[in-house]
Amino acid sequence: MLRVFLFSVLAAVVVVIVAYGTVAVAAEVISRTYKPRGEFVDIGGRKLRLVCEGPEAAQSEGGRPVIWLESGAFSGAADFAAIQQKLTAKGHRSCAYDRAGMGYSDKGPKPRDGDAIVGDLKALMAASGEPGPYVLVGHSMAGLYLRQFAAQNPDQVVGLVLLDAVTPEMIQQRQAGQFAKRMRDISHLGAIAGTIGLTKPFYWWGDRIGLPPQGKAEKRRGVISGRQSRAAYVEVQSWSAAAQQAAAAGPLKPEWPVAVITAGPDRPSPWTVVRQAPAKGSRYGMIEAIPGADHRTMLGLKYGDRAVAGVEHVLSSAAKAVPPTL
Repeated sequence: MLRVFLFSVLAAVVVVIVAYGTVAVAAEVISRTYKPRGEFVDIGGRKLRLVCEGPEAAQSEGGRPVIWLESGAFSGAADFAAIQQKLTAKGHRSCAYDRAGMGYSDKGPKPRDGDAIVGDLKALMAASGEPGPYVLVGHSMAGLYLRQFAAQNPDQVVGLVLLDAVTPEMIQQRQAGQFAKRMRDISHLGAIAGTIGLTKPFYWWGDRIGLPPQGKAEKRRGVISGRQSRAAYVEVQSWSAAAQQAAAAGPLKPEWPVAVITAGPDRPSPWTVVRQAPAKGSRYGMIEAIPGADHRTMLGLKYGDRAVAGVEHVLSSAAKAVPPTL
């Protein structure tokens, strides 16, 4: 009887291993069937993947400012595929990219703190041929990088759209510190799991945003990438440093239009107060909550129109703020 039981257990284990291996191999093969969008831009011995879409009307020639999109943690340009599609439909040109080590971009030197990421961003903008100043759109942890970039490069800023974005002041709160520690632990485990291939079956559930097909494929590929999970862990390790660097760079200018858009109902909380502060500190602030959305789906096809509304608020406010030329 014991022999039969052990044989059954062994057979079940073999079936699970074979099934897992089949799913993992299938996920890896499928993930490589899509050619990445965009181009690879050299920023000085390294290349970053850049995805620019929409009409190529340079601002210097009277066109609209380029919308520059900075993703949150654990991803890159794929996260903005739906919003870029919606911006293009409205006649806007937008650019999203993969930070170093993320998505399809080359790795960068450590640490991956605010100084490193903002340095890469400046180099990419300069090498891209896309003229500034820009409307800066940031999701989640990108709020830290855009705060530092804007404060250090005010001549390159039209205004900002902050999507569930983190501010340096948020990181100073005890609750945020506890969250950051949990995310370091989770991302460390993710880096290990991705490196040894345990994440590959999760390919099929990789898009929790609600992206169009090409963005969905890129997002899924990133989820199972050990290389990306390791790069994400390196970034998470430097969140505290990035917050300090953003705060040291200085505040946003009150004359910049700022739209703060958050996922879920607008409920009073310490985080809500701090998150909304950039819009309240602007002469042209906009605050909007998306009751049905979560932190991910606010970027997708269903709710991405609200991000576009934030962009258009910034553009219209900036146009009003500029005195007419005599």
